[in-house]
Amino acid sequence: MISVRLPDGTQRQFDKPVTVAAVAADIGSGLARAAVAGKVDGKLVDTSFTIESDATLAIVTDRDEEGLDIIRHSTAHLLAYAVKELFPDAQVTIGPTVENGFYYDFSYKRPFTPEDMQAIEKKMAEIAARDEKVVRTVLPRDEAVTRFRAIGETYKAELIASIPENEDVSLYTTGAFTDLCRGPHVPANGRLKVFKLMRIAGAYWRGDSRNEMLQRIYGTAWAKKEDQSAYLHMLEEAEKRDHRRTGRTLNLFHFQDEAPGLVFWHPRGWIVWQQVEQYMREVYRKNGYREVRTPQILDRSLWEKSGHWDNYKENMFTTESENRSYAVKPMNCPGHVQIYRAGLHSYRDLPLRYGEFGSCHRNEPSGSLHGLMRVRGFTQDDGHIFCTEDQILDECVAFTALLKKVYADFGFSDIIYRVATRPEKRVGSDVSWDKAEKALFASLERAGCAYTISPGEGAFYGPKIEYTLKDAIGRMWQCGTIQVDFSMPERLGAEYVAEDNTRRIPVMLHRAILGSLERFIGILLENFSGALPVWLSPAHAMVLNISERQSDYAETVVKTLQKHALRAEADLRNEKITYKIREHALARVPYMLIVGDKEKDEGTVSVRARGNMDLGVLSVSDVIERIRSDIAARK
Repeated sequence: MISVRLPDGTQRQFDKPVTVAAVAADIGSGLARAAVAGKVDGKLVDTSFTIESDATLAIVTDRDEEGLDIIRHSTAHLLAYAVKELFPDAQVTIGPTVENGFYYDFSYKRPFTPEDMQAIEKKMAEIAARDEKVVRTVLPRDEAVTRFRAIGETYKAELIASIPENEDVSLYTTGAFTDLCRGPHVPANGRLKVFKLMRIAGAYWRGDSRNEMLQRIYGTAWAKKEDQSAYLHMLEEAEKRDHRRTGRTLNLFHFQDEAPGLVFWHPRGWIVWQQVEQYMREVYRKNGYREVRTPQILDRSLWEKSGHWDNYKENMFTTESENRSYAVKPMNCPGHVQIYRAGLHSYRDLPLRYGEFGSCHRNEPSGSLHGLMRVRGFTQDDGHIFCTEDQILDECVAFTALLKKVYADFGFSDIIYRVATRPEKRVGSDVSWDKAEKALFASLERAGCAYTISPGEGAFYGPKIEYTLKDAIGRMWQCGTIQVDFSMPERLGAEYVAEDNTRRIPVMLHRAILGSLERFIGILLENFSGALPVWLSPAHAMVLNISERQSDYAETVVKTLQKHALRAEADLRNEKITYKIREHALARVPYMLIVGDKEKDEGTVSVRARGNMDLGVLSVSDVIERIRSDIAARK
């Protein structure tokens, strides 16, 4: 007798081995139709998997995140199947899932065209309509290599040959198409009904630029049409909000080939930058951080001690001078340890908090650069806290509360919390890891924050919390983090004098709220579609004259606003007022102050607020009060 325990605690008894599909059918016909896969003793398996002994089982449907991932992976195979039917001499390579979809890489004699993409998507639909079963088989590695070489799939054969010799491999066959895969997959390709091919890109075989350039076809797949429609609508909205377009339209910044991945900030863009930086500088000051500054270039020996030279060198810009090797800093941590080590510290000095707007450079691949979101030169709102193990909890609680306040001030209230725990390869004792992980969990619980756990995804030196914010159109941006580090302080010789007069190594908390300021400004621009909150806007108000007769008065209004620390400019061009209003509305200026003869005579302004709001005629002092109120409230 085989006992199968279900998630609700009930058990089903079977007198012989039973498949996942059969258990689902035993529970109910609706569940049997909905089943995509199963989770047996915590492991994802196909519905055809046979349970041969007592086990726990959860039926996975397309309502589950794992079920949706299986649908996407199966759709990647469907894509490869369609390509092979249309282009038999194309070679298949790999086809994993990615966020919201999947891709598959192909080797083919010519580039795929938009017409090819349409034909492939149509063929995918035709194949799915056949509702062919997906069948899993297991072969010895060498037999699988021989099989794929025999049909001319040299890339797939190379992949299989890299698997250890004594391991079997699993293959999935649907109709006439067989592919290497660990699985699981949907029971039949008729389950794949909602998908769309998105774009083509280049990708080197195995990610090595020395290898052949393949063609990568990206697609998206969903369980329901309405979910896909919502996703495609979000992409359309995201394209409209693209910060690179906004940067050009609002004259904030630009990029050029002579400085790949580096930003040219224009005067208006630099105002936005300064507002963000000065706000964070005030956050430092009010929360016990001492602002510091560390060198841009440090000797190789320091990077060797920190471990970066051996583990991160390919991402670092290096240089030489007078027979010494240096690296431009990719991060600020080692420099902060040097400041800590410059003096002798007592346990009474801890926690000691350093903050730096540290300019860092990383040698990112040119193909991965993306506006402000992925650059080679960036500035972090970087901070490091040196503390004892007993202080980790309080520091993490305070940091989470601070991060929530900062995000709210920037207009983000929806935050997702994730704790990444100890990986298999790590430094530090289990006792220290236990204390650090418990502190991270407890800090979020004390703050009333629901969180998920990512087992084994912490850094080798300690666990971490990742803070992800959700923007106005539902996209997720991981920005903030706090990481517990047992390793670097020891590697770089940081100590403090304990209460018993012994020398001990402090714990180092790496923390950032915004992360890269460049990236965060890009997120802000897209979240607000360029219409930044008043306190962040390059100009608070634009004064527009109707005719040349009001030019002097317009300039007087500007000077009055500027005396009250408001960012105001005058547009005195000899253009129609309707033209100027439209232009500055497109520039997302929060307030337009229009002056004609009547306003000049009465010492007033006619006010238009962003969003085509006519506020009527106001005194200049009332306008000043309104704008200052908006700034103070960070509206």
